[in-house]
Amino acid sequence: MTKTSQLFKIKRLTRRSTMLQSIIVVPCYNEELRLPMQCFRDFVERHTETRFCMVNDGSQDATLVMLYRLKTEYPDRFLILNLPQNQGKAEAVRQGMCAAFEYDPEYVGYWDADLAAPLEAISQFQAVLDRRPETHMVIGTRLPLLGHAVGRGLLRYCLGRLFAWSAASILGLRIYDTQCGHKLFRVDDKLRKIFQTPFHARWIFDVELFARWIGNRTRNCLRQAQDSIYELPLDAWNDVAGSKLKPFDFFRAFFELANIGWIFWNAPAHLASTTEEGKIDAPQMGAPIQPVPPANLRRAA
Repeated sequence: MTKTSQLFKIKRLTRRSTMLQSIIVVPCYNEELRLPMQCFRDFVERHTETRFCMVNDGSQDATLVMLYRLKTEYPDRFLILNLPQNQGKAEAVRQGMCAAFEYDPEYVGYWDADLAAPLEAISQFQAVLDRRPETHMVIGTRLPLLGHAVGRGLLRYCLGRLFAWSAASILGLRIYDTQCGHKLFRVDDKLRKIFQTPFHARWIFDVELFARWIGNRTRNCLRQAQDSIYELPLDAWNDVAGSKLKPFDFFRAFFELANIGWIFWNAPAHLASTTEEGKIDAPQMGAPIQPVPPANLRRAA
């Protein structure tokens, strides 16, 4: 073990004894029938260093009631961020990330609410960042490898591969799976700036996230980005029924991809903006429960 690695390990162990390790942002929109409540309960019982920031993105069903129920049961483990109007996954994740930054965790990430990848995989993401000080972003990769339970429909798989190839060509970075909704980051000033302003893309903000991470499409910037990103093949991923993603959305995504490409190639400053616009105040972790949701949301989970 090198001296640098030893110093990093000592620093990490010291930080863990005094700070929260991870906050996972979970964007939720009309997830009443798909939110696996018991999985979240079981996970927080076993993993004391991980908290969740549950973002209700203007749901019209009983999603908000279910989120409040989790917070009532585990007030110190769940943070509820309620967006009265639906703003899309990109903005829900961004605001959740900004709220999470206020608690100064070591790692922050986001995870799809349907748990297409099980929560237990979070520990694997954390382990990568723990042992690799040079890595700042761990991204889940849905690879159909032997011994991995990764199941995707044929049409979605083919469209996904076409899109991933197109995104990688625009970015200049060979990323196998840009759109997997499971990512974990090491918190630093660069990450805070990346999430400081709203994304231009509503559907494929992950690609714009990578573009902001790269900064400029120069050889040096691409090499630095490549060295700081780690692709982690998921042990399990299931195409959960009830997805809000429709085949037409893939074609819409290509229009957004073209827009991101134009901005990335011609005006990278817009992608790496560090203005004060878009900042939000963070709710209190473990604070008293907010007022009871409207009566039309008070259905049982």
